[in-house]
Amino acid sequence: MGVFEDSVNTFLAVVKPYLDDDAVSEVLCNGPQEIFIEKRGLLEKVPVQFKDEQALQAAVRNIAQFVGRTVDEDNPILDARLPDGSRVAAVLPPCSRKGTTLSIRKFSKGSPSFVDLINRGSISKEAARFLDVCIYLAKNLIISGGTGSGKTTLLNVLGSRIPGTQRLLIIEDASELKIKTDHVVYMETKHPDAFGKGAVTIRDLIKSALRLRPDRIVVGEVRGSEAMDLVTAMNTGHGGSMGTTHANTPYDALVRLETLAMMGDSNVPVAAIRRQISAAIHMVVQIKRLDDGSRKITAISEVLPEVDEQGRYSIRDIFRFVQRGKTPEGKIVGEFVPTGYIPTFMHEIEINRLPFPRERFNPPDWYKAQMAREESQTKKLGGGHGSGHAA
Repeated sequence: MGVFEDSVNTFLAVVKPYLDDDAVSEVLCNGPQEIFIEKRGLLEKVPVQFKDEQALQAAVRNIAQFVGRTVDEDNPILDARLPDGSRVAAVLPPCSRKGTTLSIRKFSKGSPSFVDLINRGSISKEAARFLDVCIYLAKNLIISGGTGSGKTTLLNVLGSRIPGTQRLLIIEDASELKIKTDHVVYMETKHPDAFGKGAVTIRDLIKSALRLRPDRIVVGEVRGSEAMDLVTAMNTGHGGSMGTTHANTPYDALVRLETLAMMGDSNVPVAAIRRQISAAIHMVVQIKRLDDGSRKITAISEVLPEVDEQGRYSIRDIFRFVQRGKTPEGKIVGEFVPTGYIPTFMHEIEINRLPFPRERFNPPDWYKAQMAREESQTKKLGGGHGSGHAA
């Protein structure tokens, strides 16, 4: 790490104060003269600049050289992981019109917990307890959200709740997860060499993982045809497996998995893929970065093991974040509330004597009144699906 520290001091000296600031989560260079940082979820421009385009390119090339990659006119895109776990992405001109574009997403220090998420207002105590129940009962989970919404942090928290008696295999494109449990195996993809050979994909690693006696499999991010392999693993005895994907709603997350699964060469009919996904995924946890920079879980939804006549997935919100206002400073005010829907696996909760009684799914009176008004308005407009019902 010492050699890289020297490189940072030399080539990235301009932005080093922000890299050292724990409150800064990302440094963004839109060419040498325009630098932004993300601090507590909000972007702000900072009054520093690289000397010129050559100085910024030198920094990017130095990073690439340190991690064993090549970035030049023939290979203008860099996607790498630094020794401390931070993610670096860069695009060189002419692909980047304003000059070299560089993004450094810093590696968060320490191991997050549900207590941290509750204290930040990302989730309520009751919802955190319910997710704990889902992990204990080995429900298959997909965490859905946009870039920088906090999916990896949440996956770290959930993964760390897995019983230490179970063998966990973690598969990532760039190693970011640091799940704390007794029996965990980390795997990372491998890029091809200069001759285009030797690549190891997430799909390759999932297939290998199935031969390594996993109890649960965690895929850091599902973004290719490996979606089919993960769904198959979830359906064949590896309960409690998890992954993340980019989507704006729980329903969209299932549609994205379906699309990714069809990217492979399996030629499985769409109807069969939908049935497999609805049977494999039990829960979708939606997380979002809101306008005020806060990251909140906005929905915890159950996926029913069925599709309707039109081939649509059936999803029910169990918990939902409801915005109730905004402070003069622009901070979003809201509550994470149960919707009144009781999950289909309630009998499993009761049989296992887990301390989560049915009463905890009862919504507050103000939420009931709000839902009644919305339902009345929907009927006046000619019907349609209510929020939280089959999508």
